[in-house]
Amino acid sequence: MSDLLERLRARGWRITAQRRVVAEVLDGEHVHLTADDVLERAAARLPEISRATVYNTLGELVSLGEVVEFATDDRAKRYDPNALPHHHLVCSVCGTIRDVHPSGDPLADLPTTERYGFTVHEAEVTYRGLCPSCAPT
Repeated sequence: MSDLLERLRARGWRITAQRRVVAEVLDGEHVHLTADDVLERAAARLPEISRATVYNTLGELVSLGEVVEFATDDRAKRYDPNALPHHHLVCSVCGTIRDVHPSGDPLADLPTTERYGFTVHEAEVTYRGLCPSCAPT
């Protein structure tokens, strides 16, 4: 069973065939699929799954906090099953996305005057650059 399915079962989420296939498609490390990607992969496993079911399931997973929704430069929302706080590396050429898990306070080096009195609860950082395959040699 996938890690995402295990987390959903532990929460008492009703696992239908459609929900199962969406969770299975999303499972894995460095998964950052668009809703259309999820639909395509889910339909390959369960041809009768509808677009509405995929979108509704993704919305539920985001609401539950089990999947993170974020956007990249291509403006398509991406869905990430890594719900733990993390940042992303995005290749500006090919669009490869990788999760990164920096440690410590991201604002530690920021002067107090630059915090404007904010107490930060979470941060979403996207680093853009070139992956090893796209970087000039």
